[in-house]
Amino acid sequence: MIMIEHMEHMNSLTQYIELYKQNSALVDNGSVDVINSHRAEALEILENSILPPKGAENYEVVDLNKLLAPDFGLNLARIDIDVNDASPFHCGVPNMNSALFFLHNDIYAEASETRKNLPEGIYVGSLKDFCGRFPLIAEKYYAKIADIRNPLVALNSLLVQDGIVVWVKEGVKFEKPIQIVDILENGMPLMALRRILVIAEKNSQVKLLVCDHTQNDAVDFLNLVTTEISVAEGASVDLCEMEESTEKTVRLSSLYLSQDAGSSVSLSGITLYNGVTRNEYYCSFRGEDAKLKLSGMAIEDESRIIDTYSIVEHRFPGCHTDELFKYVADDNSIAAFSGLIKVFKGASKTQAFQSNRNIIGNDGARVFSKPTLEIYDDDVKCSHGSATGQLDEKQIFYMRTRGLSESEARFLLKQAFMADVIDSIAIPDFKMRLHSLVERRFAGDRHNCSSCKASCL
Repeated sequence: MIMIEHMEHMNSLTQYIELYKQNSALVDNGSVDVINSHRAEALEILENSILPPKGAENYEVVDLNKLLAPDFGLNLARIDIDVNDASPFHCGVPNMNSALFFLHNDIYAEASETRKNLPEGIYVGSLKDFCGRFPLIAEKYYAKIADIRNPLVALNSLLVQDGIVVWVKEGVKFEKPIQIVDILENGMPLMALRRILVIAEKNSQVKLLVCDHTQNDAVDFLNLVTTEISVAEGASVDLCEMEESTEKTVRLSSLYLSQDAGSSVSLSGITLYNGVTRNEYYCSFRGEDAKLKLSGMAIEDESRIIDTYSIVEHRFPGCHTDELFKYVADDNSIAAFSGLIKVFKGASKTQAFQSNRNIIGNDGARVFSKPTLEIYDDDVKCSHGSATGQLDEKQIFYMRTRGLSESEARFLLKQAFMADVIDSIAIPDFKMRLHSLVERRFAGDRHNCSSCKASCL
Protein backbone atom coordinates (compact mmCIF):
# COMPACT_ATOMS: atom_id res chain seq x y z
CA MET A 1 0.00 0.00 0.00
CA ILE A 2 1.38 3.42 -0.98
CA MET A 3 0.62 6.34 1.31
CA ILE A 4 0.39 10.00 0.39
CA GLU A 5 2.37 12.28 2.67
CA HIS A 6 0.34 15.20 4.01
CA MET A 7 1.46 18.53 2.56
CA GLU A 8 0.39 21.82 4.12
CA HIS A 9 -0.44 25.06 2.32
CA MET A 10 -0.71 23.65 -1.18
CA ASN A 11 -3.14 22.50 -3.79
CA SER A 12 -3.98 18.95 -2.69
CA LEU A 13 -3.78 17.79 -6.33
CA THR A 14 -0.01 18.27 -6.17
CA GLN A 15 0.49 15.23 -3.94
CA TYR A 16 -1.29 12.99 -6.45
CA ILE A 17 0.71 14.44 -9.33
CA GLU A 18 3.95 13.68 -7.48
CA LEU A 19 2.69 10.24 -6.50
CA TYR A 20 2.02 9.38 -10.14
CA LYS A 21 5.36 10.72 -11.36
CA GLN A 22 7.17 8.63 -8.79
CA ASN A 23 5.16 5.48 -9.55
CA SER A 24 4.10 5.84 -13.19
CA ALA A 25 5.61 2.50 -14.23
CA LEU A 26 3.85 0.74 -11.35
CA VAL A 27 0.52 2.34 -12.28
CA ASP A 28 0.87 1.46 -15.98
CA ASN A 29 2.02 -2.11 -15.30
CA GLY A 30 -1.13 -2.70 -13.26
CA SER A 31 -3.38 -1.75 -16.17
CA VAL A 32 -3.63 -1.89 -19.99
CA ASP A 33 -2.89 0.40 -22.93
CA VAL A 34 -6.45 1.70 -23.44
CA ILE A 35 -6.59 2.95 -19.85
CA ASN A 36 -2.93 4.05 -19.73
CA SER A 37 -3.26 6.13 -22.91
CA HIS A 38 -5.25 8.84 -21.10
CA ARG A 39 -2.82 9.42 -18.24
CA ALA A 40 -0.61 11.96 -20.03
CA GLU A 41 -3.57 14.25 -20.79
CA ALA A 42 -4.92 13.83 -17.26
CA LEU A 43 -1.53 14.74 -15.81
CA GLU A 44 -1.29 17.89 -17.94
CA ILE A 45 -4.77 18.99 -16.87
CA LEU A 46 -4.10 18.38 -13.18
CA GLU A 47 -0.80 20.27 -13.34
CA ASN A 48 -2.75 23.29 -14.57
CA SER A 49 -5.80 22.89 -12.32
CA ILE A 50 -6.82 24.53 -9.09
CA LEU A 51 -9.72 22.97 -7.27
CA PRO A 52 -12.70 25.29 -6.75
CA PRO A 53 -12.82 26.66 -3.20
CA LYS A 54 -15.75 26.13 -0.89
CA GLY A 55 -18.28 28.86 -1.61
CA ALA A 56 -17.54 28.99 -5.33
CA GLU A 57 -20.48 28.68 -7.70
CA ASN A 58 -21.94 25.17 -7.47
CA TYR A 59 -19.56 24.34 -4.59
CA GLU A 60 -21.43 26.04 -1.76
CA VAL A 61 -20.95 23.28 0.82
CA VAL A 62 -17.96 21.11 -0.12
CA ASP A 63 -14.25 21.88 -0.06
CA LEU A 64 -12.60 19.54 -2.57
CA ASN A 65 -9.12 20.67 -1.59
CA LYS A 66 -9.77 19.71 2.02
CA LEU A 67 -11.46 16.43 1.15
CA LEU A 68 -8.54 15.32 -1.05
CA ALA A 69 -5.82 16.45 1.38
CA PRO A 70 -5.69 13.59 3.96
CA ASP A 71 -3.19 10.74 3.88
CA PHE A 72 -5.04 8.06 1.96
CA GLY A 73 -3.44 4.84 0.89
CA LEU A 74 -3.77 3.72 -2.73
CA ASN A 75 -3.44 0.14 -3.89
CA LEU A 76 -1.33 0.93 -6.95
CA ALA A 77 0.58 -2.35 -6.62
CA ARG A 78 -2.73 -4.24 -7.05
CA ILE A 79 -2.19 -6.31 -3.91
CA ASP A 80 -4.73 -9.12 -3.76
CA ILE A 81 -7.12 -8.97 -0.83
CA ASP A 82 -7.67 -12.43 0.62
CA VAL A 83 -11.43 -12.07 0.96
CA ASN A 84 -14.27 -14.24 -0.28
CA ASP A 85 -16.70 -11.54 -1.33
CA ALA A 86 -19.72 -13.79 -1.12
CA SER A 87 -18.94 -14.68 2.49
CA PRO A 88 -18.65 -11.40 4.46
CA PHE A 89 -21.20 -9.46 2.45
CA HIS A 90 -24.89 -10.14 2.86
CA CYS A 91 -27.15 -8.04 0.69
CA GLY A 92 -29.83 -5.94 2.35
CA VAL A 93 -31.97 -6.23 -0.78
CA PRO A 94 -32.94 -9.94 -0.62
CA ASN A 95 -34.91 -11.81 -3.26
CA MET A 96 -33.57 -9.53 -5.98
CA ASN A 97 -32.64 -12.56 -8.12
CA SER A 98 -29.90 -10.40 -9.58
CA ALA A 99 -26.63 -11.06 -11.34
CA LEU A 100 -24.16 -9.97 -8.66
CA PHE A 101 -20.72 -8.44 -9.22
CA PHE A 102 -18.25 -6.64 -6.92
CA LEU A 103 -15.68 -3.91 -6.71
CA HIS A 104 -13.80 -4.69 -3.50
CA ASN A 105 -12.19 -1.31 -2.88
CA ASP A 106 -11.13 -0.93 -6.53
CA ILE A 107 -10.46 -4.57 -7.40
CA TYR A 108 -13.00 -6.44 -9.53
CA ALA A 109 -14.57 -9.64 -8.21
CA GLU A 110 -17.72 -11.65 -8.75
CA ALA A 111 -19.85 -14.05 -6.77
CA SER A 112 -19.68 -17.74 -7.63
CA GLU A 113 -22.20 -18.97 -10.20
CA THR A 114 -23.27 -15.38 -10.98
CA ARG A 115 -22.56 -15.71 -14.70
CA LYS A 116 -25.27 -18.32 -15.00
CA ASN A 117 -27.72 -15.44 -14.53
CA LEU A 118 -26.47 -13.60 -17.62
CA PRO A 119 -27.91 -14.27 -21.09
CA GLU A 120 -25.86 -14.38 -24.25
CA GLY A 121 -25.16 -10.89 -25.55
CA ILE A 122 -24.34 -9.25 -22.20
CA TYR A 123 -20.77 -8.87 -20.99
CA VAL A 124 -20.07 -7.88 -17.40
CA GLY A 125 -16.54 -7.96 -16.10
CA SER A 126 -13.26 -6.28 -15.30
CA LEU A 127 -12.65 -3.11 -17.30
CA LYS A 128 -8.98 -4.04 -17.60
CA ASP A 129 -9.79 -7.48 -19.03
CA PHE A 130 -12.44 -5.98 -21.33
CA CYS A 131 -9.90 -3.53 -22.78
CA GLY A 132 -7.52 -6.42 -23.41
CA ARG A 133 -10.13 -8.66 -25.05
CA PHE A 134 -12.05 -6.01 -27.00
CA PRO A 135 -9.63 -3.11 -27.53
CA LEU A 136 -11.53 -1.58 -30.45
CA ILE A 137 -14.82 -1.44 -28.51
CA ALA A 138 -12.98 -0.16 -25.42
CA GLU A 139 -11.27 2.61 -27.39
CA LYS A 140 -14.62 3.64 -28.86
CA TYR A 141 -16.29 4.13 -25.47
CA TYR A 142 -13.77 4.46 -22.65
CA ALA A 143 -13.07 8.10 -21.66
CA LYS A 144 -15.17 9.38 -24.56
CA ILE A 145 -18.10 10.82 -22.57
CA ALA A 146 -16.48 11.83 -19.29
CA ASP A 147 -14.92 15.29 -19.54
CA ILE A 148 -11.29 14.92 -18.53
CA ARG A 149 -11.16 18.69 -17.91
CA ASN A 150 -13.15 17.99 -14.74
CA PRO A 151 -10.40 17.66 -12.09
CA LEU A 152 -12.19 14.74 -10.43
CA VAL A 153 -12.35 12.87 -13.74
CA ALA A 154 -8.73 13.77 -14.49
CA LEU A 155 -7.59 12.47 -11.09
CA ASN A 156 -9.51 9.25 -11.62
CA SER A 157 -8.08 8.88 -15.14
CA LEU A 158 -4.55 9.49 -13.89
CA LEU A 159 -4.51 6.75 -11.28
CA VAL A 160 -7.27 4.25 -12.09
CA GLN A 161 -6.11 0.77 -13.13
CA ASP A 162 -9.31 -1.23 -13.41
CA GLY A 163 -13.06 -0.97 -13.04
CA ILE A 164 -16.18 -2.70 -14.23
CA VAL A 165 -17.89 -2.72 -17.60
CA VAL A 166 -21.44 -3.64 -18.61
CA TRP A 167 -21.80 -4.17 -22.37
CA VAL A 168 -25.26 -5.00 -23.75
CA LYS A 169 -25.21 -5.90 -27.42
CA GLU A 170 -27.72 -4.76 -30.03
CA GLY A 171 -31.26 -5.99 -29.49
CA VAL A 172 -30.55 -7.81 -26.22
CA LYS A 173 -33.16 -7.17 -23.53
CA PHE A 174 -32.52 -8.28 -19.94
CA GLU A 175 -35.24 -7.71 -17.35
CA LYS A 176 -33.35 -9.15 -14.38
CA PRO A 177 -31.23 -6.46 -12.65
CA ILE A 178 -27.46 -6.55 -12.69
CA GLN A 179 -26.22 -5.64 -9.21
CA ILE A 180 -22.79 -4.09 -8.70
CA VAL A 181 -21.71 -3.96 -5.07
CA ASP A 182 -18.90 -1.53 -4.20
CA ILE A 183 -17.35 -2.49 -0.88
CA LEU A 184 -14.89 -0.27 0.99
CA GLU A 185 -12.89 -2.32 3.48
CA ASN A 186 -9.40 -1.73 4.88
CA GLY A 187 -7.59 -1.37 8.18
CA MET A 188 -6.14 2.05 7.35
CA PRO A 189 -7.26 5.12 5.37
CA LEU A 190 -7.81 4.28 1.72
CA MET A 191 -8.77 5.92 -1.57
CA ALA A 192 -10.66 3.65 -3.97
CA LEU A 193 -10.46 4.64 -7.64
CA ARG A 194 -13.56 3.30 -9.32
CA ARG A 195 -14.44 3.38 -13.01
CA ILE A 196 -17.76 2.14 -14.36
CA LEU A 197 -18.49 1.89 -18.08
CA VAL A 198 -21.98 1.04 -19.37
CA ILE A 199 -22.54 0.43 -23.10
CA ALA A 200 -26.12 -0.15 -24.28
CA GLU A 201 -26.21 -0.80 -28.01
CA LYS A 202 -29.16 -0.14 -30.33
CA ASN A 203 -32.57 -1.35 -29.07
CA SER A 204 -31.07 -3.07 -26.02
CA GLN A 205 -32.41 -2.98 -22.47
CA VAL A 206 -30.71 -3.34 -19.08
CA LYS A 207 -31.38 -2.57 -15.40
CA LEU A 208 -28.51 -1.82 -13.00
CA LEU A 209 -28.35 -1.47 -9.23
CA VAL A 210 -25.07 -0.08 -7.85
CA CYS A 211 -24.68 -0.28 -4.06
CA ASP A 212 -21.89 1.47 -2.12
CA HIS A 213 -21.09 0.04 1.31
CA THR A 214 -18.37 0.80 3.85
CA GLN A 215 -17.45 -2.05 6.21
CA ASN A 216 -15.21 -0.17 8.70
CA ASP A 217 -16.89 2.62 10.68
CA ALA A 218 -13.63 3.84 12.24
CA VAL A 219 -11.53 4.19 9.05
CA ASP A 220 -11.37 7.14 6.64
CA PHE A 221 -12.24 6.27 3.04
CA LEU A 222 -12.42 8.28 -0.17
CA ASN A 223 -14.53 6.79 -2.96
CA LEU A 224 -13.58 8.52 -6.24
CA VAL A 225 -15.98 7.36 -8.96
CA THR A 226 -16.25 8.13 -12.66
CA THR A 227 -19.17 6.56 -14.53
CA GLU A 228 -19.78 6.68 -18.29
CA ILE A 229 -23.10 5.53 -19.76
CA SER A 230 -23.52 5.39 -23.53
CA VAL A 231 -27.08 4.65 -24.68
CA ALA A 232 -27.63 4.01 -28.38
CA GLU A 233 -30.74 4.58 -30.49
CA GLY A 234 -33.86 2.98 -29.05
CA ALA A 235 -32.04 1.51 -26.05
CA SER A 236 -33.28 1.58 -22.46
CA VAL A 237 -31.13 1.83 -19.31
CA ASP A 238 -32.38 1.98 -15.73
CA LEU A 239 -29.66 2.72 -13.17
CA CYS A 240 -30.11 3.16 -9.43
CA GLU A 241 -27.20 4.01 -7.13
CA MET A 242 -27.59 3.53 -3.38
CA GLU A 243 -25.06 4.66 -0.78
CA GLU A 244 -24.92 3.15 2.69
CA SER A 245 -21.52 4.19 3.96
CA THR A 246 -20.23 5.83 7.16
CA GLU A 247 -19.58 9.28 8.59
CA LYS A 248 -15.87 8.82 7.77
CA THR A 249 -16.50 8.07 4.09
CA VAL A 250 -16.20 10.69 1.34
CA ARG A 251 -17.85 9.91 -1.99
CA LEU A 252 -16.97 12.05 -5.02
CA SER A 253 -18.92 10.77 -8.02
CA SER A 254 -18.99 12.10 -11.58
CA LEU A 255 -21.55 10.43 -13.85
CA TYR A 256 -21.69 11.16 -17.58
CA LEU A 257 -24.63 10.09 -19.75
CA SER A 258 -25.04 10.25 -23.53
CA GLN A 259 -28.39 9.34 -25.14
CA ASP A 260 -29.08 8.76 -28.82
CA ALA A 261 -32.44 9.18 -30.57
CA GLY A 262 -35.44 7.40 -29.11
CA SER A 263 -33.55 6.12 -26.06
CA SER A 264 -34.95 6.02 -22.54
CA VAL A 265 -32.96 6.35 -19.32
CA SER A 266 -33.87 6.41 -15.64
CA LEU A 267 -31.20 7.51 -13.15
CA SER A 268 -31.78 7.44 -9.39
CA GLY A 269 -29.38 8.38 -6.60
CA ILE A 270 -30.32 7.19 -3.09
CA THR A 271 -28.26 8.27 -0.06
CA LEU A 272 -29.30 6.55 3.16
CA TYR A 273 -26.07 6.76 5.21
CA ASN A 274 -22.98 8.77 4.32
CA GLY A 275 -20.29 11.13 5.50
CA VAL A 276 -19.63 13.71 2.78
CA THR A 277 -21.12 13.00 -0.64
CA ARG A 278 -20.93 14.97 -3.87
CA ASN A 279 -22.79 13.47 -6.81
CA GLU A 280 -22.37 15.12 -10.21
CA TYR A 281 -24.60 14.28 -13.19
CA TYR A 282 -23.71 15.40 -16.72
CA CYS A 283 -26.43 14.35 -19.17
CA SER A 284 -26.76 15.10 -22.87
CA PHE A 285 -29.12 14.11 -25.67
CA ARG A 286 -27.46 13.18 -28.97
CA GLY A 287 -30.66 12.56 -30.94
CA GLU A 288 -34.38 13.34 -31.11
CA ASP A 289 -37.24 12.04 -28.96
CA ALA A 290 -35.10 10.68 -26.11
CA LYS A 291 -36.34 10.56 -22.51
CA LEU A 292 -34.55 10.99 -19.20
CA LYS A 293 -35.89 10.59 -15.69
CA LEU A 294 -33.34 11.88 -13.14
CA SER A 295 -34.20 11.59 -9.47
CA GLY A 296 -32.62 11.32 -6.06
CA MET A 297 -33.16 11.46 -2.33
CA ALA A 298 -31.01 11.79 0.77
CA ILE A 299 -31.67 11.39 4.48
CA GLU A 300 -29.17 13.52 6.37
CA ASP A 301 -28.62 13.89 10.11
CA GLU A 302 -25.77 14.43 12.60
CA SER A 303 -23.07 16.25 10.57
CA ARG A 304 -23.50 14.51 7.22
CA ILE A 305 -23.30 16.45 3.95
CA ILE A 306 -25.00 15.73 0.62
CA ASP A 307 -24.23 17.86 -2.44
CA THR A 308 -25.79 17.26 -5.86
CA TYR A 309 -24.88 19.02 -9.08
CA SER A 310 -26.65 18.24 -12.35
CA ILE A 311 -26.60 19.57 -15.88
CA VAL A 312 -28.87 18.30 -18.65
CA GLU A 313 -28.28 19.54 -22.20
CA HIS A 314 -31.10 19.50 -24.77
CA ARG A 315 -29.61 19.94 -28.24
CA PHE A 316 -32.17 17.97 -30.31
CA PRO A 317 -35.95 18.29 -30.79
CA GLY A 318 -38.60 16.36 -28.92
CA CYS A 319 -36.58 15.22 -25.91
CA HIS A 320 -38.07 14.96 -22.42
CA THR A 321 -36.45 15.42 -18.98
CA ASP A 322 -38.11 14.88 -15.60
CA GLU A 323 -35.82 15.78 -12.68
CA LEU A 324 -36.73 15.50 -9.00
CA PHE A 325 -34.47 15.56 -5.92
CA LYS A 326 -35.67 15.48 -2.33
CA TYR A 327 -33.74 15.85 0.95
CA VAL A 328 -34.56 15.56 4.63
CA ALA A 329 -31.97 17.34 6.81
CA ASP A 330 -31.83 17.08 10.61
CA ASP A 331 -29.37 17.95 13.41
CA ASN A 332 -26.32 19.77 11.93
CA SER A 333 -26.43 18.20 8.49
CA ILE A 334 -26.14 20.10 5.21
CA ALA A 335 -27.90 19.42 1.90
CA ALA A 336 -27.27 21.20 -1.38
CA PHE A 337 -28.76 20.97 -4.86
CA SER A 338 -27.56 22.89 -7.91
CA GLY A 339 -29.14 21.93 -11.21
CA LEU A 340 -29.16 23.30 -14.74
CA ILE A 341 -31.33 22.30 -17.67
CA LYS A 342 -30.09 23.97 -20.84
CA VAL A 343 -32.22 24.02 -24.00
CA PHE A 344 -30.28 24.99 -27.10
CA LYS A 345 -31.68 26.77 -30.14
CA GLY A 346 -33.22 24.22 -32.46
CA ALA A 347 -34.30 21.86 -29.66
CA SER A 348 -37.97 22.52 -30.33
CA LYS A 349 -40.75 20.51 -28.65
CA THR A 350 -38.50 20.01 -25.62
CA GLN A 351 -40.25 19.16 -22.38
CA ALA A 352 -38.08 19.66 -19.29
CA PHE A 353 -39.16 19.81 -15.67
CA GLN A 354 -36.89 20.26 -12.65
CA SER A 355 -37.82 20.23 -8.97
CA ASN A 356 -36.01 20.23 -5.64
CA ARG A 357 -38.00 19.75 -2.42
CA ASN A 358 -36.53 19.73 1.08
CA ILE A 359 -37.56 19.31 4.71
CA ILE A 360 -35.51 20.87 7.51
CA GLY A 361 -36.02 19.17 10.84
CA ASN A 362 -34.45 21.75 13.15
CA ASP A 363 -32.57 25.06 13.27
CA GLY A 364 -29.12 23.43 13.04
CA ALA A 365 -29.66 21.89 9.61
CA ARG A 366 -29.03 23.86 6.41
CA VAL A 367 -30.23 23.46 2.82
CA PHE A 368 -29.01 25.20 -0.34
CA SER A 369 -31.09 24.98 -3.51
CA LYS A 370 -30.48 26.43 -6.95
CA PRO A 371 -32.56 24.96 -9.81
CA THR A 372 -31.87 26.74 -13.10
CA LEU A 373 -33.21 26.82 -16.64
CA GLU A 374 -31.49 28.27 -19.71
CA ILE A 375 -33.79 28.28 -22.74
CA TYR A 376 -32.79 29.40 -26.23
CA ASP A 377 -35.79 28.05 -28.18
CA ASP A 378 -39.37 29.33 -28.01
CA ASP A 379 -41.27 26.13 -28.80
CA VAL A 380 -40.73 24.31 -25.50
CA LYS A 381 -42.47 23.38 -22.23
CA CYS A 382 -40.17 23.85 -19.27
CA SER A 383 -40.47 24.55 -15.56
CA HIS A 384 -38.34 24.51 -12.45
CA GLY A 385 -39.01 24.98 -8.78
CA SER A 386 -37.68 24.69 -5.26
CA ALA A 387 -39.32 24.50 -1.84
CA THR A 388 -37.72 24.14 1.59
CA GLY A 389 -39.59 24.06 4.86
CA GLN A 390 -40.55 22.11 7.93
CA LEU A 391 -43.21 19.47 8.33
CA ASP A 392 -46.76 20.82 8.28
CA GLU A 393 -47.84 21.35 11.88
CA LYS A 394 -51.51 21.13 10.88
CA GLN A 395 -50.94 17.68 9.45
CA ILE A 396 -49.08 16.66 12.60
CA PHE A 397 -51.92 17.96 14.76
CA TYR A 398 -54.51 16.12 12.65
CA MET A 399 -52.59 12.84 12.95
CA ARG A 400 -52.25 13.31 16.71
CA THR A 401 -56.01 13.71 17.00
CA ARG A 402 -56.23 10.27 15.42
CA GLY A 403 -54.18 8.72 18.23
CA LEU A 404 -50.61 8.98 16.93
CA SER A 405 -47.81 10.46 18.99
CA GLU A 406 -45.94 13.47 17.64
CA SER A 407 -42.86 11.37 16.86
CA GLU A 408 -44.99 8.80 15.01
CA ALA A 409 -46.69 11.55 13.01
CA ARG A 410 -43.36 13.09 11.99
CA PHE A 411 -42.01 9.67 11.10
CA LEU A 412 -44.93 8.90 8.79
CA LEU A 413 -44.85 12.32 7.12
CA LYS A 414 -41.14 11.95 6.33
CA GLN A 415 -41.79 8.55 4.80
CA ALA A 416 -44.61 9.93 2.69
CA PHE A 417 -42.40 12.81 1.55
CA MET A 418 -39.96 10.38 -0.10
CA ALA A 419 -42.60 8.12 -1.65
CA ASP A 420 -42.65 9.64 -5.15
CA VAL A 421 -38.86 9.38 -5.52
CA ILE A 422 -38.94 5.73 -4.46
CA ASP A 423 -41.87 5.00 -6.77
CA SER A 424 -39.96 6.44 -9.74
CA ILE A 425 -37.34 3.67 -9.50
CA ALA A 426 -37.63 1.24 -12.38
CA ILE A 427 -36.47 -1.92 -10.54
CA PRO A 428 -39.63 -3.31 -8.91
CA ASP A 429 -38.03 -5.64 -6.32
CA PHE A 430 -35.61 -2.96 -5.19
CA LYS A 431 -38.37 -0.35 -5.05
CA MET A 432 -40.32 -2.55 -2.63
CA ARG A 433 -37.27 -3.15 -0.46
CA LEU A 434 -36.30 0.52 -0.46
CA HIS A 435 -39.56 1.50 1.23
CA SER A 436 -38.49 -0.73 4.13
CA LEU A 437 -34.92 0.62 4.18
CA VAL A 438 -36.18 4.22 4.29
CA GLU A 439 -38.56 3.30 7.10
CA ARG A 440 -35.67 1.83 9.09
CA ARG A 441 -33.55 4.90 8.42
CA PHE A 442 -36.16 7.36 9.66
CA ALA A 443 -36.76 5.12 12.67
CA GLY A 444 -33.10 5.63 13.64
CA ASP A 445 -32.09 2.03 13.01
CA ARG A 446 -28.35 1.97 12.21
CA HIS A 447 -28.99 -0.92 9.89
CA ASN A 448 -27.20 -1.23 6.61
CA CYS A 449 -26.54 -3.91 4.06
CA SER A 450 -23.11 -4.70 5.42
CA SER A 451 -24.71 -6.23 8.51
CA CYS A 452 -27.86 -7.68 6.94
CA LYS A 453 -28.39 -11.35 7.69
CA ALA A 454 -30.71 -12.00 4.77
CA SER A 455 -28.49 -12.95 1.87
CA CYS A 456 -29.54 -12.72 -1.74
CA LEU A 457 -26.55 -14.71 -2.94
